[in-house]
Amino acid sequence: MALSTQRDSAFLPSPHQSAPQPNHDVFLSFRGEDTRLSFVSHLYHELQLRGIKTFKDDPKLERGTPISSELFNAIEESRLAIVILSPNYASSSWCLDELTKILQCMKSKSTVLPVFYHVDPSDVRKQTGSFACAFTEHEERFREDVEGVKCWRAALTEVANLSGFDSKNECERKLIENIVEWVLMKVHRKFKLLDSRELVGMKFIREHIDLLLAHPTDDVRFMGIWGMGGIGKTTIAKLVYDSISTHFESSSFLANVREVSQRGCLVDLQRQLLSPILKDQITQVWNEQWGTYFIKNCLSNKKVLLILDDVSESSQLEKLAGEKDWFGKGSIIIITTRDERLLVKHDMQVSYKVERLSDDDALELFSRNAFKKNEPDGGFLELSKGFVNYARGLPLALKLLGGLMYKRDEDEWESELDKLRKIPKSEIIDLLKISYDGLDEMNKDIFLDVAFFHNGKDKEEVIEILDSCGLCGCVGINDLVQKSLLTISHRNVEMHDLIQEMALEIVRRECPDEPGRRSRLCNYDDIFHVFINNTATNKIRGISLRTATVEKDKLEL
Repeated sequence: MALSTQRDSAFLPSPHQSAPQPNHDVFLSFRGEDTRLSFVSHLYHELQLRGIKTFKDDPKLERGTPISSELFNAIEESRLAIVILSPNYASSSWCLDELTKILQCMKSKSTVLPVFYHVDPSDVRKQTGSFACAFTEHEERFREDVEGVKCWRAALTEVANLSGFDSKNECERKLIENIVEWVLMKVHRKFKLLDSRELVGMKFIREHIDLLLAHPTDDVRFMGIWGMGGIGKTTIAKLVYDSISTHFESSSFLANVREVSQRGCLVDLQRQLLSPILKDQITQVWNEQWGTYFIKNCLSNKKVLLILDDVSESSQLEKLAGEKDWFGKGSIIIITTRDERLLVKHDMQVSYKVERLSDDDALELFSRNAFKKNEPDGGFLELSKGFVNYARGLPLALKLLGGLMYKRDEDEWESELDKLRKIPKSEIIDLLKISYDGLDEMNKDIFLDVAFFHNGKDKEEVIEILDSCGLCGCVGINDLVQKSLLTISHRNVEMHDLIQEMALEIVRRECPDEPGRRSRLCNYDDIFHVFINNTATNKIRGISLRTATVEKDKLEL
């Protein structure tokens, strides 16, 4: 029986075919009669429970004679392979064909894990013991395909020489834990949430992550990361997730909670959190109430890492991570938000405010996006500093502006920088404006008044002025600080330059063509236009002109 030609042609892709896309995290190769209903069943359950997409063939397939092309495709479409080498593994030509295919597809042998299950690795390597008996039968049965049998022997020798796990002197539960841990390390190493180009100025955060892992506890810990839009909260949360997720039974990164909630689709996030555990039963999560019920009941005995990114309302937390007893011992729940008050209301044990990047880190992040390296090209240093100065340490702005200037000439850089000083970049403004849109009407007025008239003034003076205008100054200022729109520095009310730019742009959009129809004026050209052309209307609430900022030869009062 001539098998070798058929096997080779089945194993080798056409030169015109593109590499198949991974469809499974793990392909399980095993001898069904030895392990299907015992060890493999438990291993498969644990892999699925941890959200690892695993291929395990249908038991009916093994009863057929030739190995199917569908099975070969499944091997090609898997990232990793686990080979369970049991006493009768070599007696199956099906298993040996699988093994040969696995080793041919997975060039990097670090993606193949042998598990010696009740067999001695040397018996596999040298084909002795039960493996010798199996090959005596193969050599008789496939006497016309000597080369094919040699390929099988070579495959067993090769896989036995790989680093793997031995069931000898190891309880099955611990063995399965070790295998799952190996898979998680491999899967997460290949698929990080975070692009390495974003890791600038993260040394301090890394140190905090190390401290987090250095002191394991049975407590369920809630932690908050807060700061203004675009400051890097999500990047930090991704770094934490990539660093520690393999230490948990279940881990989920739920992105854009605010946006998903606004679309009325919070149940989708609940399903995402529950799907590795409920699997096909996920259809039972009909609505948010059922989602909350299942989260409480399915995760209370599991060590969980849960990241809730961009939370804006307490109701979102109540439906995704309401109480500590929803999660098992050692769980960590991390929330990112723009609103410090939300963290206070939810009794966060740890709250970390993200500050802007230093000038050196800001220049590096900008350069990584503008030049694909850590420093500017020759001749572009001063121009780069101009963009970095505009961004004021805001990572989102640095990445957007760096990407905008990639592979553009010096004239274009100068023109874009000049334009930026006159008209703010809309993508940056619109992202920052999300915080403003969530304010009530009184706090919107307070925010815009501070941006136009009071930035840098003494807090008590600002509160007194706001109160005299019928606004609740003290409460309003505190609310804006907690929502990352204002800061208090040395008793002065201050805001980030881009936050102020956003406020100016909000008012400009009230009537782009006619300043006299806007609520506030502080730009000399706009004020000059309104007075010279007599276009003022009752829309104007206030005018402020700091003459020190106007060029002397331009000032005409």
